[in-house]
Amino acid sequence: MKLRQLEQLLQTVDDFGAPKVRYEQYATPPHIACHALYAIQTQHADLEGRLVLDLGCGPGMLSVGAALLGAAHVLGVEIDPDAVEVFRGNCDEFDLTNVECVQADVLRLPETAHAGRTFDTVLLNPPFGTKQNSGIDVAFLRVALALAHGAVYSMHKTATREHIRKKALEWKVRASVIAELRYNLPRTYGFHKHTSVDVAVDLWRFAQQA
Repeated sequence: MKLRQLEQLLQTVDDFGAPKVRYEQYATPPHIACHALYAIQTQHADLEGRLVLDLGCGPGMLSVGAALLGAAHVLGVEIDPDAVEVFRGNCDEFDLTNVECVQADVLRLPETAHAGRTFDTVLLNPPFGTKQNSGIDVAFLRVALALAHGAVYSMHKTATREHIRKKALEWKVRASVIAELRYNLPRTYGFHKHTSVDVAVDLWRFAQQA
């Protein structure tokens, strides 16, 4: 599938009906999702035929895209039941029978039955972390690494690049930025002062040391 075709398909994916600030819910724009997924597949072939986990999947933008690029099976994990409902509706619209979503807290996932499952590829666009939620992006990443026997792909603000690099060294995992993206965040919540904010975002690839 060509990049443009993938983006056109992802533009039809339904988004959050009413984003919840406590979960830092923001839409993953179709052009961001398709460029990230296309990089993952074309550079490392980590989607086609793979068992994929999408942590904090929201309405399923990355999960649907991974399936369209040939993932064997995709499991989404999302804490918000409303987002889970939208996710399942998106799967029905695309007639995806190899994609499922479970309602669960990502940070408690290692304690659940899913902890025994390991995945070829783990995807996440984690909450970036507000002042009240500082460090949640790194906490999500830690869970992802615990559940992956292959690669983990995660989006983080470019401003945190050195912090993420230090964490990778601390955890003894190989880490590299495979794409630099411009994430346009629209005004979503009442406290936002601007119509939109352009945020520089890194797409990281993490893998266990050989």
